[in-house]
Amino acid sequence: MKADAIKLDGKAAGSVDLNEEIFGLEPRADILHRVVRWQRARAQQGTHSVLTRSEVSYSTKKIYRQKGTGGARHGSRKAPIFRHGGIYKGPTPRSHAHELTKKFRKLGLKHALSAKLKAGELVVIDTAEVKDAKTGALAKQVKDLGWKRALVIDGASVNEDFARAARNIANLDVLPTMGANVYDILRSDTLVITKAGVEALEARLK
Repeated sequence: MKADAIKLDGKAAGSVDLNEEIFGLEPRADILHRVVRWQRARAQQGTHSVLTRSEVSYSTKKIYRQKGTGGARHGSRKAPIFRHGGIYKGPTPRSHAHELTKKFRKLGLKHALSAKLKAGELVVIDTAEVKDAKTGALAKQVKDLGWKRALVIDGASVNEDFARAARNIANLDVLPTMGANVYDILRSDTLVITKAGVEALEARLK
């Protein structure tokens, strides 16, 4: 399928062929959901932790005699039922990551790209390059193009001047092809891919 390409100044820059096996799928929410869950689970730090009864700082002396008090039998103030006692079965540091096959992850990326094209939120640009690394000039171009929360995917590497100019622009993210992922694509309002990025994505996902 054909898609029109533009330059950063909004002028036409010819067209580009998009592979239907990558950009022409019928998006499936269940596939996208599973891949996003996998991504977010891997991103969790898993450093949550509580002190158990063996870790809290308290005396180990028996708190009162075993018999004759008329109350329940207790041996340690570290027991979970007491204030400042240990926590019973609380969270401990662990990894939240789970497995998802490479084939399924590739499929998820294809569906994410197809979803953006179907929603009319995919823009192809000629190149992501600027003459000078000036944030103000690039911010004006982005505003004129109407990009609100945009993700720019370039080829194998990102132009240094463009990356430097985009660094301080709110809601504008720039990634190389290998950094393209389902979560960032779906949460952007506009997905911007360079011609080099299209070629690299098709090579990656074939």
